[in-house]
Formats: sequence, structure tokens, C-alpha cells
Amino acid sequence: MKVAVFAKSVRDPKHQEGFERLLMVLRDRGHEIYVPPVLEDHLRITISSDIKIQVFDFFDKDREVVDVMICVGGDGTILDTLHLIRDSNIPVLALNTGRLGFLADVQADKLESAIEDIEKGNFSIESRSLLHLESSISMFDYNFALNDFVIHKKETSSMIVVHAYLNGEFLNSYWSDGLIISTPTGSTGYSLSCGGPIIFPKSDSFVITPIAPHNLNVRPVVVPDDVVISFEIEGRASSYLASMDARSHSISGEVNMAVRKADHKLQLMRLSNIHFLDTLRSKLHWGFDRRN
Repeated sequence: MKVAVFAKSVRDPKHQEGFERLLMVLRDRGHEIYVPPVLEDHLRITISSDIKIQVFDFFDKDREVVDVMICVGGDGTILDTLHLIRDSNIPVLALNTGRLGFLADVQADKLESAIEDIEKGNFSIESRSLLHLESSISMFDYNFALNDFVIHKKETSSMIVVHAYLNGEFLNSYWSDGLIISTPTGSTGYSLSCGGPIIFPKSDSFVITPIAPHNLNVRPVVVPDDVVISFEIEGRASSYLASMDARSHSISGEVNMAVRKADHKLQLMRLSNIHFLDTLRSKLHWGFDRRN
């Protein structure tokens, strides 16, 4: 089996331990190992020379692909795999050495059994929708997001006004600190902390959530994901922030932006004993009585 491995921070001891253990397990089970260039030098220095690795810069539908991408870290590490796998449809499995882990839900102590499940085909694939950004200026190397696209105010205490349109039809003017456009996957992230609803992964929808809105009757709204959502921005400041997942870019109010559902999806690998409802209950502590 051809396995690509990735970790965002191998200098952190807890991530490094999990990452190096993963490499050892893959070597011992006879799998081919691929790493991105950012990890190559670290591995040459710290890992046993008998582990043979191959280097890749990224995969896409036109390049040779691997059987699975395994990333070590937290949910943020999965976000960073998007530019590595692009539209290749490579399944992604996340080994959780981070904190919350809505997406990275395989614990480090289950590593060997997880690899065995992959070898035996004991897994399912969840197709997660992505957002695609179109803009009048070049903003990001990779204009896709798994969680959300966000417009923020910047370097000022004043609110901004974001005029939002659905397929060119006026929706609302949001007087707020910003606006979040979230996928179902991102609904348990920033949008949730701003009062947005939890959307199940297979829902064909986006959530539009204002950040600290001036008018309390302006609430999050769920819209179908076949619409194009475009924006106009007003405010006292000369610049604002546009973010896709963990990446941000400074923009002026003259920049034209629109988001829509991407033509490809992230293929998230789920092992047979892990379910979305279980993850919700455990991560959000639903049903736990903290009084005792």
C-alpha cells in the first residue's frame, strides 16, 4: 500500500512521537511511505536510515496518487492537507495528537489497529464539501476551504457592513464584526461559537453566520449549497481580512468576492467503530452531568 504521511508540527514532542511511531508501523508492515518536502530534512536527521521515503510536492487527479493520506496532529492538520491532495480524491485519515479532534478522531494509542483496519478495508468514506473562492485579486495559492470563508473587520473597533447576495439576489446587510460562510464540516467550528447551528456532514447546505451582529434579530441562516454567495463590504477602515480556514489575506472594500461549492470534495476516511453522533456527544460533552 502506498501511504502519504503529513504532520504540521513535528517539533512538538507529542506530535513527533506519534509521527515517528506511525512511520515505524508503516515500515514494519511493508508499506511505501511518501512525505512532502517540508518534512524530508527532519526525517533524514531524526529517523532511522532503514526507513525508505519518497518525496511529493502535491497530488491531483493528473498525478500518480497514493492509497491513503495519514496526517498526525489535530483538525488544523487536516485543513493543511487540502493543498497536498487537491482534487485527487485520496482518502484522508487523521491520527489525533491534538486537542478537540472533530475530524481527527483516531487516538494515538489505536494506531496499529487503525492501520490494520485500513489494510482489511474496515472503513467508510465520508465526502465532505469544500468552499471555492472566486475573487478579483489573487489571494490564496489554493482557493478552497473545508471549514469556512470569513470576512473580518481589521485594526478597528468599528463595525463593518457586509452586503450578501445569493445568486445575485440581495439577502441582507450585516452590520457586525464580520460574516462566516460555513460548510457542514465547519459548522462545529467558528460558526458554532458565534451561535450557528450544527449541520450534519451529508447536508447539502451552507450556514451564513454573522459575528457579533449589531441587530439581535439578525440570526444565522442555512442556505442550499448550490447557490453562489457574493459580497460587498463597507466600513470606516481602508482594509479588511478575508480568511479561508486558517489562512488570511488583507483586502480593500473594492475587492469582488464570491464563494460556491467546489467541484471536488475531501474524502474523509472513517473507521468502522467511529460515528459522527458519537463524536458530537464526546467532544461537546452532551449528556454529561458535571454537578457531581
